[in-house]
Amino acid sequence: MNECEQGGQGFLQPLLEPVVGGWLYADSLWWTVLGFAGAAVFGSRFLLQWLSSEKEKALVVPWYFWHLSFWGSTLNLIYAMHLDKAPLIAGTIALPILYGRNLVLLNRGGRRHLRQ
Repeated sequence: MNECEQGGQGFLQPLLEPVVGGWLYADSLWWTVLGFAGAAVFGSRFLLQWLSSEKEKALVVPWYFWHLSFWGSTLNLIYAMHLDKAPLIAGTIALPILYGRNLVLLNRGGRRHLRQ
């Protein structure tokens, strides 16, 4: 039996549910799909970075690595908010900000340091 079936709430649910409504805490297959999508997007960055490095025979961090990092971490944060577990939220909350900053730097001309 999960926490919702037992009548319990996570630590953010009492604060967020009145603001965003019940969709964030609804039990749905779509939340599982979102969780897998976040893991796939975030995890694919390592595979694609490795393939780029193998192709170049040198360590390469392609520009799309940062896009996959940002979007994957954003999806993972949304899924963590749905699960409403403090350790998961704490582990994911800063990542979209950090990766977003890297995207800003990339757009300001950081691509000159990356292989395309």
